[in-house]
Amino acid sequence: MNLDLTDKNALVGGGTDGIGWATAIELASLGCNVILLARNKQKLITKLKELPQKENQNHSFIVADFSNPNQVKETVSDYISKSNPIHIVINNTGGPPGGQIVDANSKEFISAMNLHLISYHEILQAILPKMKSTGYGRIINVISTSVKQPLNGLGVSNTIRGAVASWGKTLANELGKDNITVNNVLPGATSTGRLQSIIDSKANKTGKTAKDIAIAMANEVPMLRVAEPHEVASAIAFLASPAASYINGINLPVDGGRTKSL
Repeated sequence: MNLDLTDKNALVGGGTDGIGWATAIELASLGCNVILLARNKQKLITKLKELPQKENQNHSFIVADFSNPNQVKETVSDYISKSNPIHIVINNTGGPPGGQIVDANSKEFISAMNLHLISYHEILQAILPKMKSTGYGRIINVISTSVKQPLNGLGVSNTIRGAVASWGKTLANELGKDNITVNNVLPGATSTGRLQSIIDSKANKTGKTAKDIAIAMANEVPMLRVAEPHEVASAIAFLASPAASYINGINLPVDGGRTKSL
């Protein structure tokens, strides 16, 4: 099985924490040159030094905030104009705040749309011409199992995640002829800062302890535990590899079997 990513360049969104950071490690371990994309420059500098480094690998970073699509467009476009093509894009960033959909206002939807779909589309348009020229492309959207089964108390998130999934599937149909695959990875409950914030929010609203809520979440999974970031990252890295050359346009849950639908 060919998992070798030597001489490939990968842009990893949210690359300093959680699933993004775990993915950056996996890709670097397979020989990829990793470009970390996040908003905290000092953290990017620190994390860059921690990436696996093989001979001739050249890791770098881009400072940008997904909540500002114009900034994402400008910084990524500027990087691309001065660098080699990007072969792999991992679209990944933190989710919007929780809450019932009936309580959400229009600004929350617009903010979430900018954070995810619009920023991802700006990245696509910046990297696509050079990606096409290489004859090798992988676009992987890290979304949520809510694409298949909406999650209670995450109304805005459910809505936006579905939009990104549809965007990704449409791209898969359009870009397959260019040997560019587009796939969506759907993490379930994963041990990240995002999950802890959801747990804390539920604890505040229900009066239950964070520990009890965490246990209840784990018990919803047939494997009786939540995922570790590296377990999701392994699936992402496989889809980015030459071994996944004919996998295109799928929604892949990585959730320990929690999602009830097929």
